[in-house]
Amino acid sequence: MFRLMRSCLTLVLLASVVGCSLLPSRDPVAISVVGIEPLPAQELELRFAIKLRLQNPNETAIEYDGVAVNLDVNGRPLASGVSNQHGRIERYSEEVLVVPVSVSALTALRQAVGLNPAQSLNGLPYRLHGKLAGGLFGTVRFSDSGTLSLPAAAGY
Repeated sequence: MFRLMRSCLTLVLLASVVGCSLLPSRDPVAISVVGIEPLPAQELELRFAIKLRLQNPNETAIEYDGVAVNLDVNGRPLASGVSNQHGRIERYSEEVLVVPVSVSALTALRQAVGLNPAQSLNGLPYRLHGKLAGGLFGTVRFSDSGTLSLPAAAGY
């Protein structure tokens, strides 16, 4: 009985190792923020639509059924959002996704208090991270970072 259990356990371990090696390895999805547009506000929160360009550098398409994003500015959480969008990014192609995000008044106040009086929003470091939901083994995580570059006001 002990010998049979040990043989079964060995077989299961071997099958799991072989199974994991057969999973396709994917290059990370390249992401960049291509726009932020205001949306109508809801009481004590600000709403924005973040436009993301996702590039699939893989030989297989990526199918997704849901998107989640978090935006950190100056090392602090600022906005988060989810969308139940579904679609497909074909192999070696790109797609622009628009995800609505919310910023609570309290979070915006914390960000403002954390700024040095001589500091502006322009040039602050940001990090955007999230995922494209795709089932048990199809979820694709992504991340992008950089500095905020706000357009200059016209006529100043």
